[in-house]
Amino acid sequence: MSATHATRYLYLARHGEATPDERGLTPTGRRQAVLLGERLRDVPLSAIHHGPLPRAAETAQLIGARLDGVPAHACEPAGDYVPYTPRRDELPTDCADFLLDFVRGFPSGERARGPLLARTAEERFTGCVKGSEDRHELVVTHNFLIGWLVRAALDAPKWRWLGLNQCNAALTVIRYPPPGRPPSVLFSNDMAHLPAPLRWTGWAPELRVAG
Repeated sequence: MSATHATRYLYLARHGEATPDERGLTPTGRRQAVLLGERLRDVPLSAIHHGPLPRAAETAQLIGARLDGVPAHACEPAGDYVPYTPRRDELPTDCADFLLDFVRGFPSGERARGPLLARTAEERFTGCVKGSEDRHELVVTHNFLIGWLVRAALDAPKWRWLGLNQCNAALTVIRYPPPGRPPSVLFSNDMAHLPAPLRWTGWAPELRVAG
């Protein structure tokens, strides 16, 4: 007899706005994290996973303070890294140079170890769960991993994590149902919990839109 499977709801959040030296959050970033925690207060989260860097850890701590006893865990696969370096022949001709220059701007060591961490993140955080109870988990992470997991849920080409950007403390939710149905991106880069002055941080000005 096959094991019973239930649905996983994966909540993904980019850290709050960081200080220039990235050693912590700005006052704006701390307020963003608090408001995100308040938004998640009624979600039956079983765990908070966060990357090891201070900006992610502080964001997770502030979110967790608004929740009721949800355990938080630091883990490297939730960290900041390049999940995949594309080949030129994978990319659209008109933007290949731009995308390759962007990725090559990161240290070679980070690019080399990123794919392994990305695979580990997928194994740990995605897919349905065994048992009869749905699971809700939060991962406080960085822009690249969220883009990678959204891309994977949509079965898009591996290079397409590029350009899937997240604002600070924005929320993305992916639903992984039992076998036989595909994942669903329920919403992405949602900032409904943030007042207008706290939205759109972490993005270049030309990427921002009204609303």
